[in-house]
Amino acid sequence: MSAVLAAAASVDATVRAHAQAGEDARRLAAPVVDALRAAGLFRLCVPRCYGGPEVDPMTLVDAISTVASADGAAGWCVMIASTTSSLSMLLDPSVAQRIHGDPAVVTGGAYAPTGRGIRSGDGWDVTGRWQWGSGTSHCDWITGGMLTDTGEFRLAFFPAGEVGLVDTWYSSGLRGTASGDFEAHGVHVAEELTLQPGITPPVVDSPLARFPIFTLLAAGVAAATLGMARRAIDELVDLAQGKRPAFSSRSLAASTHAQLDLARAEATFGGARAFLLDELAQAWAVAVAGDPVPVERRARIRLACSHAAIESARAVDYAYNLGGGSSVFTDNPLQRCFRDVHTATQHLMVSTRPMETAGKVLLGVPADTVML
Repeated sequence: MSAVLAAAASVDATVRAHAQAGEDARRLAAPVVDALRAAGLFRLCVPRCYGGPEVDPMTLVDAISTVASADGAAGWCVMIASTTSSLSMLLDPSVAQRIHGDPAVVTGGAYAPTGRGIRSGDGWDVTGRWQWGSGTSHCDWITGGMLTDTGEFRLAFFPAGEVGLVDTWYSSGLRGTASGDFEAHGVHVAEELTLQPGITPPVVDSPLARFPIFTLLAAGVAAATLGMARRAIDELVDLAQGKRPAFSSRSLAASTHAQLDLARAEATFGGARAFLLDELAQAWAVAVAGDPVPVERRARIRLACSHAAIESARAVDYAYNLGGGSSVFTDNPLQRCFRDVHTATQHLMVSTRPMETAGKVLLGVPADTVML
């Protein structure tokens, strides 16, 4: 998957150059969207049979992290679009080809079942409003969870033109992700454009199709936070060479306190990343062998995902605090890393709830593992 990682590295200059413009507009700048689309980074989980790269989970993490180190918002949008593209493996092949066969198509949306579907003919008439529609401003297809009038939880695929975007994204961090609300009013969705997460079996037979959807999503969120941590540490190293703290005759780099905390930040980041990649690699070996990933292994991955997000925030905090007064200015990327990572850690997929579930599984205590 070196080509995918090379593609992620190739957009670095463009993403960095337009990060502030994305912050100001509260959506990714057009040159960034164009670069990410052209590099295929919005569709990393589309299977090869539909012309996608079908990356393994470890490559997914490294690609998202690479983009997020250039700009957290861009990495977040890559994460949302690529993990949403994994749903292509659950759709009827003709539908999957219709949506994902065009390499320029971007998908995104929300899982939360805040929509309502009323059975009508060959599908459902869907009405609802969803939050956290990250990247929907540049999506061609948008997903929204719904509860049907028969009590089913289904995910519906809407052509972007059939939903309305609501300008609600006034956030502390990840400002460039355009993660506002979106809504539908009586939009008819054919049954073939819906699926049941956790119930609908994959149509594609591949290792990635055997990897749990929610596990991929959690790994993607964790990957974005790791990229933000990497950027913060690198920015601190650059800053420390020339910064002289107030009332000090030495550079920050010469400070024993700074040296110690920078080392702590690097170890915190490295340990979290290694734990996540190791757990993913072990589960991937199971999927490659043709077996489903067991609950115990999924629980360990989710533990590693939440741990990665928490420790990434800790690493950013080390860097931000060491930056002192320099960290608070808008022209210093440390303040954006700080705001972005602490916004990202609020995502349900990397909250402490999955850690509690993992603890129950590890202890052999009954647990609800549907979301693992």
